[in-house]
Amino acid sequence: MTETVRDTQAQIIESLRKLLKKPATLGPTTNIVKDLQLDSLAVMDFIMSLEDQFEIVIPLDRVAEVETLGDLALVVDELRGRK
Repeated sequence: MTETVRDTQAQIIESLRKLLKKPATLGPTTNIVKDLQLDSLAVMDFIMSLEDQFEIVIPLDRVAEVETLGDLALVVDELRGRK
């Protein structure tokens, strides 16, 4: 994992901590749906907040590929052109 992906991941985790209503252990292998028990509406709200934060658009087909916070960081970095 590159330094830029780690930075992006840290920013995503910080944003997610603000969204969650309960404490959770968050890391690159955290499964967004299974581990955090977020429903589809909460996931889409979170994705939209990340789009605003990082000034990107995450296509729905890319969202479908994402399972973990690490996956999400890779997609965000790729869309930002920081691969």
